[in-house]
Amino acid sequence: MLSNTSRLLTYLCAALYGILGMLLFLFPEQLAPVFAWKVTGFMTITIGGWCLGNAWLAYIAARRWDWQRVYTQLIYLWLFGIGELLVLFFFRDKLRLEHPIAWLYFITLIVNTLAAFIGIFDYLRIRPSNQLIGAGLTKAQSMFAVAFVIFVGFLGLYGLIAQIGAPGTNAGIFPEVMSLFTLRSFGVFYFSLALATIPYFWDRSLNSILSHAFAAYALIFFITTAAFIYIDLFNFSERPGGLAYFGAYLVVGIPLLFVFYKYGTGK
Repeated sequence: MLSNTSRLLTYLCAALYGILGMLLFLFPEQLAPVFAWKVTGFMTITIGGWCLGNAWLAYIAARRWDWQRVYTQLIYLWLFGIGELLVLFFFRDKLRLEHPIAWLYFITLIVNTLAAFIGIFDYLRIRPSNQLIGAGLTKAQSMFAVAFVIFVGFLGLYGLIAQIGAPGTNAGIFPEVMSLFTLRSFGVFYFSLALATIPYFWDRSLNSILSHAFAAYALIFFITTAAFIYIDLFNFSERPGGLAYFGAYLVVGIPLLFVFYKYGTGK
């Protein structure tokens, strides 16, 4: 496996994301006006959901710390940290660091990016084994991974390249109009999720994908919970695209509970 330094940094990411996520999730209306850029309460609680999900994912990865089971979780975490820090750089003229919550977000991404670079260096130095252990994926399970990458990857890529006014950006799916800053941040989140799952096109390990799904499940839970808390913002009759926002998480989240019950969590 990777070095103890990488493991400690992953635990530190879990702690920082946990503190940041809890604050953003519990106090979205109070913290939205002083966040790192202009966001609404719903955007703030959703970002808090990402952070709480990242905290759980990083904790599970550091706790299990077996390359074959957690490497895709680490890939997601590394991509997310680097990508979101790049978004801050490209929109640095709109970045606001007057409040401690904004600094906490900035520092968390820096630590995440540091963990990414050290983790990549460790991988190139140690070359941990990724040999298949245990049961392999069925064709149906592999197709689910492919469908996930295609769907989530499209959302991520669209968020990275779409301009304001493009279909879906004016409260068509997400119930509020996003700034380009927020849109790119959402794009990095979804694109990182998709890219981290690509190895399952050839990695046939059932335990590995179960571990990944279990670690990432908190993302589904907290983001969906945030949407239910702000459900009054959704107007499904006039903007039916909002159903896709809910449906995407529920269609993945509910079946995974039965999968965990039947196959376990890849521990």
